[in-house]
Amino acid sequence: MGVDLLVAPGALVPRPETELLGLTAQRLLMDMTAGDDANLRVIDMCCGSGNLACALAAGDGRLRVYAADLTDGCVELSRRNIDHLKLNGRVTVHQGDLFAPLEGLDLLGAVDMIVCNPPYISTARLHKERITLLELEPIEAFDGGPYGLSIHLRVIKDAFRFLKPGRNLLFEIGLGQERQIKRLFDRARSYKEVYFIEDDAARPRVAVAIS
Repeated sequence: MGVDLLVAPGALVPRPETELLGLTAQRLLMDMTAGDDANLRVIDMCCGSGNLACALAAGDGRLRVYAADLTDGCVELSRRNIDHLKLNGRVTVHQGDLFAPLEGLDLLGAVDMIVCNPPYISTARLHKERITLLELEPIEAFDGGPYGLSIHLRVIKDAFRFLKPGRNLLFEIGLGQERQIKRLFDRARSYKEVYFIEDDAARPRVAVAIS
């Protein structure tokens, strides 16, 4: 998405497929009108290196981005990338378990978009055929629980409280997960619509929900 990023062993190295999530978010944000303060508020949940937060903010001066992650390595690297790209004051990083560190920031019902690139490999698969991923990157970046959907489930449940009506929650998803993701949204009964964006090989890789 046109930004140079620092990487380090404590966070996921950004992959090209995540650009589909970022570009989809960027297109949707372009069609949004900012509020009275002329800012659009975006949450980058499970921010990793801060790649999405930084790329989106760098491409749209209206954005105020709140990035969040659990681990020291991700938070430290995200802050380094914010400094590196001179986005201080427009992107902030908050450490804690998913939405917990954002609870006291007056963001409930005030957010225009939530983007999330969560871990989505099942624990069993990660420790078998995908074990090489853990040689240079942390397990938290990949381990999505027994079915690869543990973080998706929690974010779907909690994100709705933060979104303005008619705004978007976007996920990167693993190959073949679209039916399971659709079922999670259906069970939540909070979102008006869910659809998927396909990659160049016609594979669904991004889920978009409308609050």
